[in-house]
Amino acid sequence: MGLKTLLFGDAETGYDYSALCMPTSPWQKKRTPTTFYPLNEPLPLLLSLVMGLQHAFAMVGGLITPPFVIAKFAIDGFPFTNVELQQYMICASLITSINSMKANGISGEDAYGKMLGTSMACAVLEMLLSVLPGKVLRKIFPPVVTAVTVTLIGVALVGTGMKYWGGGTVCAEMIWKEHSQVVDSVGFGMPVSNVPSAICTGSGQVALPYGSPEYIGLGFSVLCFLVVIELFGSTFMKNCNVLLALLFGYLIAGLSNYEGLPYVDSSKISDAPWVDFLWTQWFGIGIYGPAVFPMLLAYIVTTIETIGDVTATHEVSGLETSGKEYSRRIQGALLSDSVCSMLASLCTAMPNTSFSQNNGIIAMTQCAARRAGFATAFWLIFMGVFSKISGIITSIPDCVIGGMTIFLFANVLVSGITLFSTLDMKSRRIRFISAVSLCVGVGVTVWPFAFQDMRGSSYTAAFWTCADCSETMKGVRDGVSIFLSTGYCIGSTIAIILCLILPDDPTTFNKYVEEETDIDWSNVGKKSELFGEEDKAEVQKATHEEEILRQESVADEA
Repeated sequence: MGLKTLLFGDAETGYDYSALCMPTSPWQKKRTPTTFYPLNEPLPLLLSLVMGLQHAFAMVGGLITPPFVIAKFAIDGFPFTNVELQQYMICASLITSINSMKANGISGEDAYGKMLGTSMACAVLEMLLSVLPGKVLRKIFPPVVTAVTVTLIGVALVGTGMKYWGGGTVCAEMIWKEHSQVVDSVGFGMPVSNVPSAICTGSGQVALPYGSPEYIGLGFSVLCFLVVIELFGSTFMKNCNVLLALLFGYLIAGLSNYEGLPYVDSSKISDAPWVDFLWTQWFGIGIYGPAVFPMLLAYIVTTIETIGDVTATHEVSGLETSGKEYSRRIQGALLSDSVCSMLASLCTAMPNTSFSQNNGIIAMTQCAARRAGFATAFWLIFMGVFSKISGIITSIPDCVIGGMTIFLFANVLVSGITLFSTLDMKSRRIRFISAVSLCVGVGVTVWPFAFQDMRGSSYTAAFWTCADCSETMKGVRDGVSIFLSTGYCIGSTIAIILCLILPDDPTTFNKYVEEETDIDWSNVGKKSELFGEEDKAEVQKATHEEEILRQESVADEA
């Protein structure tokens, strides 16, 4: 094999790079067919790198969001230098629990260390579940539970994305301080307190109130470019649309200013080292009791999601979705999630799980080759070690991040709705389970303060005031508060319980429906035919032969 073949592949089996990179038109009717590359296809080096880069770019938006959110809005001053594999449901439990610990006087860095230890301990659950066959897991956690959980996660995260879009989470939650009744009650037109305030400061040197049109416009530019890519983008561009739209919004923010003040803080890029690696900063590993149950539930959710992701990967890759090999891959994926989540905690990173969006890339590029996965790992390690990329990410304005995250988080919500479409929604039992679970889950997601304390007001929620409680009771109270105010926790638990106690729908019988018979009533009264077309042909043939024999007999007699 020559160098050219090793790099670019055989001319006869080469990939159509023009179809991958050329822009498309929404009015184009004729599509160029592509070649499908199966699992063990020996892809050339260049094609492997290109395919892997698409997978890596498609993952970047989802990878950077959870650590960015936690670093910026849950841990004050955390030096964001690593890009690791994350997923949304574990991120949600981390943010909730870290904020609860900070309310108890624990510093942001200590809280993060405790969450790393809690995550590492809870990952044992997924390791235990990995020894069970996929059929058993799907029976324990039926599809309606998965649909409810993913939908509730999407609802919660879309709301969080909207906070970013308007300027930032902290200033969004402090917008009540700008209410005229609050200001007048203090007197002299002074707000309740200046820190934290409703002024958003996460966009370079610009400081504007939450929801300012400047912030909304920058975030909207990201959504607009997503639409442009969907209309005219090539296959490659559509596969990494989130990253490209984020860079476009970042470019607009970099070229803009507010009264001479920049939206982008370039010092974060210049101060970041060129190369960095793990363990450049260490956090004390610990356990936070109130976060154990939400984290365990998060691992159960990721277990169900991983089973679905592996099944979808098999389908788009042309592999069997049953049999010993399929079960072995599911068990291997769950074990990988568990072990890698433990290692991630030791590497000061958050837990990991499968990423379902890449199944769409396999379907679009028609490439399911294993070598593309190896190339994806190479690109992710490169971007994680090259710290200037992290510096660029941290310099992106919050409103631009919001324009990206609200779309990304909405995809989680759409995934939940898609899961509901696979259920029998005509079933009264399924509808009842869904309605009860969602009414509570969505309710506490939209307004969690029936059970959760307001920011800066620990142990004041009327449901369970506990300002004078012992430290042990405060810990129990925190766990109950987190569970009841986290939509996907309480909603999923209700769905699981109802699935266990509610019987299947009874068989219905409509007495007004007549029994089915074999009579074709449309032909009643019509002249019946004794023979079909084939029978008629046979009769005609026999009659013709008899006529020939009769004529021959007459001729012989003559």
